Amino acid sequence: MTQNSRTPRSAYSRPVWPDRAMLWRWHFFAGLFCLPFVIMLCVTGSLYLFKPQIETWLDRHIDHAVTQGSPQTVSAQRDAALAAVPGGHFLALEMPFRKTQATRVLVAHGADVARVYIDPVTLRVLAQRDEQTRFERLVFRLHGQLLIGNWGSVIMEMVASWTLVLIVTGLLLWWPRKAGAGGTILPRLGAKGRLFWRDLHAVGGMWISLVLVLFLVSGLPWSFVWGSAFAAVESRLGRLVAVQDWEIGAVPIAATLSGHATMPGMSDAEMAGMAMDTAPQPMSPQAGLDAVYETARQLAFPAPTLITPPASARDVWHIRSDAQNRPKRVEASVTAQGEVTHVTRFADKGLSDRLIGYGVAFHEGHLFGVLNLLLNLIVALLLALASVAALMLWLRRRRPGHLDAPQSSPRPIGWGALAVMGVMGILLPELGASLLLLALAGRFLGRRFSALR
Repeated sequence: MTQNSRTPRSAYSRPVWPDRAMLWRWHFFAGLFCLPFVIMLCVTGSLYLFKPQIETWLDRHIDHAVTQGSPQTVSAQRDAALAAVPGGHFLALEMPFRKTQATRVLVAHGADVARVYIDPVTLRVLAQRDEQTRFERLVFRLHGQLLIGNWGSVIMEMVASWTLVLIVTGLLLWWPRKAGAGGTILPRLGAKGRLFWRDLHAVGGMWISLVLVLFLVSGLPWSFVWGSAFAAVESRLGRLVAVQDWEIGAVPIAATLSGHATMPGMSDAEMAGMAMDTAPQPMSPQAGLDAVYETARQLAFPAPTLITPPASARDVWHIRSDAQNRPKRVEASVTAQGEVTHVTRFADKGLSDRLIGYGVAFHEGHLFGVLNLLLNLIVALLLALASVAALMLWLRRRRPGHLDAPQSSPRPIGWGALAVMGVMGILLPELGASLLLLALAGRFLGRRFSALR
């Protein structure tokens, strides 16, 4: 037998997985794209974890101005709020959960919503704010939409998709090649220079990788492309047993509060029109709010609790909990006389909707109390630290005026990696589209741009 006939098959067979140089190159470019967004998500996500506490602190001077004494009827408080917004329609009333608290009345005017704070004793308007410009809404829209609507949601969905690539390639690069805890599962904090930053990035990223994947996956239902596709499939399969209680992309705030925030395939104008249709017209009977409010007090749903009026005199009122712990949410249909006709609880939803509800509650840090909040805060801080460490590693290695990306590998990508990328590209459409664009750019522009080579 000749020497050529004894050549191992692996010497000329196509590889299954990419080599370390290719993994490092993918990790570098994914990180370069995701890094600024990831740091922004860490900051805004950490703020949103404490949304109830921050809102209470921001509204403290309003609630402190409430007069001591016997409150007026709730219907009188609603009328006072409507008088403060000419041409407005009563959209919802947020029940106070403390005795000395202003009544929050939500009034729709066009596609916008005004939050009017009423002194329940004197019926004086203590404050009036645009719902979209409140701190909680600004942080929410910055976190998921970059304050630019659905285009921002698309960008953040792409960031989430490439962050998953960042995690996979990072774990493969971290995978220990020698025994020892230092630099593998424990950072060598006594090290200096590049080794110190490397351990903060690699070891910190390893520890938060699993929770970070859960964060990214649980955030997809909010995104415009993935969330709309999921809602369309759910509706076609008939598995939605109740209106979804999370927003998909950017929707008018009036539609969100009226319970139509997630109707897929509708424009903003159509959603705003639907919100106006569901709000009672000026001549519609408003009788029943006082009786419904008393029923809501007896039901004592988890705060915050919203009371929304019927679309017509023949329809029913709705009492719903907007608790951040989604499994605790409950909604009741109530007649104008205060009689409960139907109650919908979290357990009544379909399986996929319950799973998403658990994911959303975990994402917001309220699924299992303070421990969930602390876990999310620690992950956000470690992720920010790992991101800063990655930036330091690159800046210490980079030559002034150069990108200094890792060199491309002459080895083929491997059919196993192609299969994984194909599956991820199908499950995450924006990742698949961007991978195709990158492949075309490398094929036709690689000779012109050195970074692509």
